[in-house]
Amino acid sequence: MVRDKKFYGTLVSIAVPLALQNLVTYGIGLADNFMVGSLGDIALSGVFVSNQVQWLLHMLNAGVGAALIILGSQYLGRQDTVRAKIVVSLVLKLSLALGALFTIVVSLFPARVLGLFTGDKAVIAEGMRYIGVVSFSYVFFCANTVLLASMQCAQNTKTGFFSSLTGFSVNIFLNWVLIFGHFGMPAMGVRGAAIATLLARMGECAVTFYHVRFRDRALRFRLKDLRLYDSGIFADFLKYGIPVIMGDILWGIGGNAQIAILGRLGVQVLAANTIAANLHQLLSVMVYAIAGASGVIIGRTAGLGDRALIKTYAGTLQVIFVLFGLFTGLLVFFLKDIIVTFGFPAISGDARRYALQFLTVFSVAIVGTSYQMSVLTGIVRAGGATSFVLVNDLIHVWLIVIPSALLSAFVFHFPPVVVFACLKCDQVLKCVVAVIKLNKWDWMKKLTR
Repeated sequence: MVRDKKFYGTLVSIAVPLALQNLVTYGIGLADNFMVGSLGDIALSGVFVSNQVQWLLHMLNAGVGAALIILGSQYLGRQDTVRAKIVVSLVLKLSLALGALFTIVVSLFPARVLGLFTGDKAVIAEGMRYIGVVSFSYVFFCANTVLLASMQCAQNTKTGFFSSLTGFSVNIFLNWVLIFGHFGMPAMGVRGAAIATLLARMGECAVTFYHVRFRDRALRFRLKDLRLYDSGIFADFLKYGIPVIMGDILWGIGGNAQIAILGRLGVQVLAANTIAANLHQLLSVMVYAIAGASGVIIGRTAGLGDRALIKTYAGTLQVIFVLFGLFTGLLVFFLKDIIVTFGFPAISGDARRYALQFLTVFSVAIVGTSYQMSVLTGIVRAGGATSFVLVNDLIHVWLIVIPSALLSAFVFHFPPVVVFACLKCDQVLKCVVAVIKLNKWDWMKKLTR
C-alpha cells in the first residue's frame, strides 16, 4: 500500500469532483425518468428508449474522451502543453462531427431509430415526442464532454461538477414547469421533459466553455488552437485511440442490443430495466470516478516513465476498487425496496417485481464492475494497452453476454431476471482477466513523442 499521503489526496481531489459531476449528470436523466414516471409505464419507456440514442452517443464520446485523456495526461505529465493542445484540437473536431451526424440521422428517421429498441407502437409514439427535441442537444453534449476531458487531463475535475450542477438545476426546474404546467405554461408531458433537457445541455456547455476559456491556467486551450495539427500525434491518436473508441462504441452498441432484447419482453420489463439502469448509473458514479482518477494518475506517471511507482500505485488501487465495490453492492441490495417503492409509485405491480429482481442481480454485478472496469479501463488502458481492453470487451460482450441473453429470452424462454443476469454476467467474468493482466505488468507503455 502507498504510504505517501499526497497520492491519496490527489486521488480524492480528482475522484470526488468527478463523482459529483457524474452524479449530477446522471441526475439529469434520472430526473426525466422520475418525473415522467408519474405519467405511466408507456411514457417512462418512451423516454428510456429515446435516451438509448443519447447513451450510444455518450459511449462514442466516452471513447473519444478516454483516448484524449490517455495521450493528453502523458503529455501534461511531462509538461508538454503544446502537444496536449493538439490532442484536444483533434478530439474536439471529431466529437462535434459525431454530434451533428447523430442529430441529422435522428431528425430524419426518428421512428426507425426508436424501432431498433422496441416494437411497441405506443412506446415509439411517446419516444418520438421526446427525441424530436432532445436530438438538438447532441452537439452541446459532445462539446461539453471533450472540454471536460481536457480539464480532467490537467487534474481539474471541479469544472465538470459546476457544469453538471448547472445542467441539473436547469433540468429539474424546467421539468417541473414544462411537464406538469406551472407559471402559466401548458402541461407538455414528455415533450416538456425534452425541452428541459435541451436547455440544460446548453447551459452546462456554456459554463464549461467559460471555465476553459477564462479560468483554466494549466492547459490554456483557446478557440484558435483548433487550427493546431501534427501528423505524428494524429498517427498516435489513431494507433492508441482507435482501440479505445472502438471498444466504447461496440460496448455501447452491446448495451443498446441488451435494451433491444429486454424491449421485446414487454413494457413492464422495459420499465423495470429503466429503473435498474438509472439506479445503476446513479449508484455507480463513484466507481467511474475512481476509475477515471486512476487513469489520470497512471497516465501522468507513465508520461514520467517511472515504472516502479506505477506498480506501487496499481497495487494500492486494486485494494480500493474491491472495497468500494463491496460497499456499493451492499448499498444497492439494502436500499432497493425503498427506492422502487417510494421513487416510482406509479409503475405497475409486474414492473415493480421485475425491478426488485433486476436490482438484486445488479447488487452482485456492481462488485465485479468496481474491480474489473477500474483495473482495465482505469489502469491498463491508461498505461497504453488499449488493444487488449478492446479485444477483451469484444469477447465477453459479443461471444458470451449477447448470445446467452438471446438464448435465454427467445429459445428457452427463461424468466426476465435470468435474461438480465446473462446481460450482466461479464461484470464478474472480467474480474479473472483483470487480475491476471494487471499483475503481469506488461501493459505499461510510454506513448508520448
